[in-house]
Amino acid sequence: MHFVYILYSGSSDMYYVGQTPDMETRMLFHNELGTGFTSNHRPWALMKSYDVGNSSLAHRVEKYIKKKKSRVFIKKLIYDDTLWEYVIEKCSAG
Repeated sequence: MHFVYILYSGSSDMYYVGQTPDMETRMLFHNELGTGFTSNHRPWALMKSYDVGNSSLAHRVEKYIKKKKSRVFIKKLIYDDTLWEYVIEKCSAG
């Protein structure tokens, strides 16, 4: 299992996209332990996580989403599993 996830910071009104094999530990780092970018925008709420199966594909999906630089696209992903499947298929192809 490897997840691509979307977080939302209400305090900063921003979304964050990441990937991890362990959602519980990753959320702990984002909200309590980490000192990187996300530590400045706490608290984070998990809006969506999607199991893409493996690390390699998770990296490609994360990169694809971030490359869009689109808040609208990210919001659509939160509510549309069909869009997730399209992104995963597109990233699986190459």
